[in-house]
Amino acid sequence: MHISGQSTIPEWDKDHVLIVVSGSDHPDLSHVLTQGRHEHLEQLAKQAGFEGKAGQIISFPVVGDGFPGKVIFAGAGQNASAQDIEKSIVKVSIGNLLSKTKHVVATLSADLKGKEEAKNTNALAIGLRLGGYRFDKYRQAEDRFVGPASCVVLGLTQEQNSQVDALVDGVYLARDLVSEPGNILTPTQLAQRSKELERLGVQVEILNEDQMRELGMGALLGVGQGSEEPSQLVVMQWNGGKDEAPMAFVGKGVCFDTGGISIKPASGMEEMTMDMGGAAAVVGAMHAIAKAKLPANVVGVIGCVENMPDGKAQRPGDVVTTMAGKTVEVLNTDAEGRLVLADALWYTKERFKPSCMIDLATLTGAILVSLAHEYAGLFSNNDELVSQLNEASERSGERVWRLPLAEKYDSMLRSRIADIANIGGRYAGSITAAQFLKRFVGDTAWAHLDIAGTAYVKEAHDQGPKGATGYGARLLFEFARKDG
Repeated sequence: MHISGQSTIPEWDKDHVLIVVSGSDHPDLSHVLTQGRHEHLEQLAKQAGFEGKAGQIISFPVVGDGFPGKVIFAGAGQNASAQDIEKSIVKVSIGNLLSKTKHVVATLSADLKGKEEAKNTNALAIGLRLGGYRFDKYRQAEDRFVGPASCVVLGLTQEQNSQVDALVDGVYLARDLVSEPGNILTPTQLAQRSKELERLGVQVEILNEDQMRELGMGALLGVGQGSEEPSQLVVMQWNGGKDEAPMAFVGKGVCFDTGGISIKPASGMEEMTMDMGGAAAVVGAMHAIAKAKLPANVVGVIGCVENMPDGKAQRPGDVVTTMAGKTVEVLNTDAEGRLVLADALWYTKERFKPSCMIDLATLTGAILVSLAHEYAGLFSNNDELVSQLNEASERSGERVWRLPLAEKYDSMLRSRIADIANIGGRYAGSITAAQFLKRFVGDTAWAHLDIAGTAYVKEAHDQGPKGATGYGARLLFEFARKDG
């Protein structure tokens, strides 16, 4: 869905659909319709029972010259914030209310303008696009969603629109990558899709297995050794700042996860295309950052592998040596993401000496037991970094919840023969996974986001339809932007 901004009132006709977001039971449309006409629509909304409550949607056709052919009122609630406005328009855009329409015009009711008008208008545009996402490229043409031929947000400036495009295009890219089937998005293809960011000015390197072997990345390579698809390490650099140390984003990119020899149950395995959600978020964020030309230095590193059972696959009980020199006893081959991240984090720390590192991974099922699909689990060795991530979370609407790290959990990762085991037993699964990763970041300010519950959902959510959410791309973009 493409969106443009417009400051003038359209010449309304039956081919127009007007969307009005309001937090009042008396929405004011005097800025979009002439006197007499706007009172008529406001009266129709009242008769239809519109009260401006959050989540309320009222839709009805309109007949007559000088009117749009259809009007949709979306409630944002009293004293609505920008996020409330975004949620309300997402709900409109998710459904079929805009299917096969010609001209859509979205606006805020006068009660939502005021001093926050620019911010609220921005939210209107973002929500309209996020809710309009569809992944239907593998369906027959007649079964694909057909959205509006044109879509205008009143009051949206060209500068605002370019920033909205940058952000939402990054989220769309992350969603697309997570949605792709495993036979299409192999580790090689994920690396190649990442390389396409070069057209935006991102420097992209791809390390092959021989190069990783020379670096001593035994943990990452061990995960992919059962697959015919070669593993890759992708390094992306955006140099938009001055000479300051870069911030670094590191993503788990397991393009398909069978569990390996510790194989997963058949039920639900088809959803394991989402196990590269962390890598997708990093690629999406790098896309958005570069397209928006943010004045920041940012590094993105993703480990791209496929975890398959095979005669050459890693076995439970194998010992691998990480790039850091630490040895790991692989007690369960389905706890593979932390092995990928161990080498990716150490590589990033050693090469770039970043000001901070944030890793994202669909790492543990245990995080869903704790937080379901509402929050990503946040673990960190640095309180200031946590504060910055919380601020980015508030701005992006991608929620995080901090969980503890403590040395007492390290005893759960003891190995009978190696420096460390890759799992810690039945309890505190998300925490012990984070404790494992902590051993590969040194003194760098670091945060780990466990997005296993937020990367893919089976019901529509605040920022879009069911399926891949693109979680993390927006959070990282806001973190890099840092100006609120």
